[in-house]
Amino acid sequence: MTTFCYRKFIGAVGVLLLIPLSSLLAQQKKYSLQDLVDSATRHLPVLLQKQALVNSAKAGVTDTRHSFLPTLNTIDEVNIASANSLPGAYTSFGIIPSVSSSVRAENNYQAATGDIAILYSQYQLVTFGQRRAAVRQAEAAAGLQQADLDLESYLVKAQISRLFFAILKNKYQLDVEAQNIQRYHSLDTVIRALTNSGLQAGVDSSLALAELSKARVAYNKRLGTVNQLTTQLAFLTGIPAGQVGIDTTGRNNAFPGVLLPNGRPDSLANPLIGFYLKQKEYADAREALARKSYLPKIFLTGGAWGRGSSIDYKDTYKSLGTGLGYQRFNYLLGLTFSYDLFNPIHRKDKLVEAHFQVQASDLAQQQQQLSLNSSAAQAMGAIRTAEDNLREIPIQLRAATDAYRQKMAQYKAGIINLVDLTNASYVLYTAQISYAETINDWFLANLDRATATGNLDQFIQLIK
Repeated sequence: MTTFCYRKFIGAVGVLLLIPLSSLLAQQKKYSLQDLVDSATRHLPVLLQKQALVNSAKAGVTDTRHSFLPTLNTIDEVNIASANSLPGAYTSFGIIPSVSSSVRAENNYQAATGDIAILYSQYQLVTFGQRRAAVRQAEAAAGLQQADLDLESYLVKAQISRLFFAILKNKYQLDVEAQNIQRYHSLDTVIRALTNSGLQAGVDSSLALAELSKARVAYNKRLGTVNQLTTQLAFLTGIPAGQVGIDTTGRNNAFPGVLLPNGRPDSLANPLIGFYLKQKEYADAREALARKSYLPKIFLTGGAWGRGSSIDYKDTYKSLGTGLGYQRFNYLLGLTFSYDLFNPIHRKDKLVEAHFQVQASDLAQQQQQLSLNSSAAQAMGAIRTAEDNLREIPIQLRAATDAYRQKMAQYKAGIINLVDLTNASYVLYTAQISYAETINDWFLANLDRATATGNLDQFIQLIK
């Protein structure tokens, strides 16, 4: 548990939040971090694309289950052809010669009609576990697609959170720049009065004007940075850049004052590791399917057909119309055993390939776990450093504020010169900038830790 003083931290944030935002941002609608994340989830095409792939993979599970349904084919054929055949074996390529009678000593090209209707069904009666393995692979593929979507969404959330804090920090610093301008403007007014009264040299007025212009340049640069970051946020969220505003209302009591609970970088709930676990699960499913795909197949087959011909059983050619009705009916029921004797070779090859894929996915998972453990440890170190600095910076800020006020009074009394006063102003300015940067460092370190440990959603909900 952190030793960081929560009350001091909230007080520090409150000091910055009391600074009025620029009037240029007054018309913007305010969005919380959760609002921005939700908008990106609904808007980003890459997330919608991955959701479509998830839906496709889920449909693939149903398709895999249905692929093991029986086949049931029906055909009806009416033809006119010659029936001029010879006995003997042949291999069928396209048109099949007549195989029913019509074997004569001489050629006969007289036309005859025929009519045949067939109903045929085939069902793989025993799959030896292939059906179950195929369905599990399809389900693993759907799980992998879902994990990919979760991972992409998680990374987008982290990116938006980082942008959120970057904009917040730069807006705070923009207000510091505005205060700096105001200080030099006040100083310029004082110097002009003293110069006109003859108490100060005219060169002080020129130096003060130069410092005022320098402060305005710094303000413009900071405003440009805010605009660039806002444009990036608009790209991710789909909210027009001119309407993107950061909600700072109630921030003094909504910021988390303690660290998030410890998470497990190797947990399936963490999308950064869950993707690799699902990838390994898919590789395991492919290996299991390879084991089942080269086993024997047992089919149950059945069929019925009716046939008509204009050639009767005495080999007499009748009128063509007599061949258009069904004259003979037959049925078939069979049990078929099928096995390719080269399957052991194919099975071995596929298993070797699948084994290395499983091994690769396992190593990828281990690498990701090491990376996340390292990121979480580094984030903890950054949090401690930021907390140490947050204990010191308020002291620096109070001292710099007191010093500036004293130097201003001394300058008005003619005790010190302008260089001493501008040095005091610069110390106060850097203390204010450092305050915003350190608070931002604390939040970013907690963001990194929450991301690495799978607590990002909980962290985002705390930032309201």
